[in-house]
Amino acid sequence: MLEFAWPWALAAAPLPLIAMLLRPASRDESALRVPFYPLASDFEAGAARGPRSWPKRALMLIAWALLVGAASHPHWVSEPITLPAQGRDLMLAVDISGSMGTQDMFVNNTAYTRLEIVKTVVGDFVERRQGDRLGLILFGSQAYLQTPLTFDRNTVRSLLIETPRGVAGDKTAIGDAIGLGVKRLLDRPESSRVLILLTDGVNNIGEVAPLKAAELAASQSIRIHTIGFGADQLRVPGLFGSRNVNPSASLDAETLTGIADSTGGVFRRARTTRELLDVYAELDRLEPIDQDAETFRPRQAIFMWPLGAAFAISVLLVLVPLLQGLSGAMRRGEANRPATGATHAG
Repeated sequence: MLEFAWPWALAAAPLPLIAMLLRPASRDESALRVPFYPLASDFEAGAARGPRSWPKRALMLIAWALLVGAASHPHWVSEPITLPAQGRDLMLAVDISGSMGTQDMFVNNTAYTRLEIVKTVVGDFVERRQGDRLGLILFGSQAYLQTPLTFDRNTVRSLLIETPRGVAGDKTAIGDAIGLGVKRLLDRPESSRVLILLTDGVNNIGEVAPLKAAELAASQSIRIHTIGFGADQLRVPGLFGSRNVNPSASLDAETLTGIADSTGGVFRRARTTRELLDVYAELDRLEPIDQDAETFRPRQAIFMWPLGAAFAISVLLVLVPLLQGLSGAMRRGEANRPATGATHAG
């Protein structure tokens, strides 16, 4: 879209026409003339009034219109671009220990591992959090930062999906994961610090106790939402037929509840894929992105184009008469030069 920063400058466009209409019918020949710009003096004094003068006048009017257009400061406005609006600073801590390979999640009667379902559900959650800074912590026997806080949701999702199970060890260091999340959220505004921790086990390794880490998080105004994931019954074949077992017997729901309560978060138990989807939908409501998105429309100044065109026309109008005059002078000089034979005869 073309816009003008100073549209009032366009009011000067008809000034040459007004000057032509208001000039006197006759003028004294002693009026000021411009010797190096004969076309301008002809236009002003009315000496060039024949039919051949109109192309030159038209070029002068075009040059004036281009100058007026440049003076109005035109610029090209591109399509609006949506800028990320900062909402929450969300750190996602995901358990990738050995137990996350348990196949107790079913979709359309097909068994999947816990980690496969988590990658899909959490990946969709990440995709919805437009405007949030998202970070990813993966933990097993050790906790490590996979992605720092960033607006790049695609990278966070891709790194989560590409993570193999057990790469951080087969045990579960919940306290260390919380401590790492606290460290990464400390430099963010207090009102937006959120850690979402998902695990299927109990803290059985690490340097920091989970509840102690939660106390540190609470002192820094960091909310922690905890999710206990895994089915509570699974039918497995045995020597004397199949039997039901509890694959989540080691899940420490009490500690996860204590972590959430002490930091102002919530604990949710997800036993199926459907329940895990509902948990992350609830977290969307608990941690809304309540800021309006901002838009930016790139602007590119283009006044130099009409200004350059006006300059080119002006140069043309100056050079053509000068070259014509020079050519005429040379022809007159050739005509006035005496013939060689006539000189000898004299």
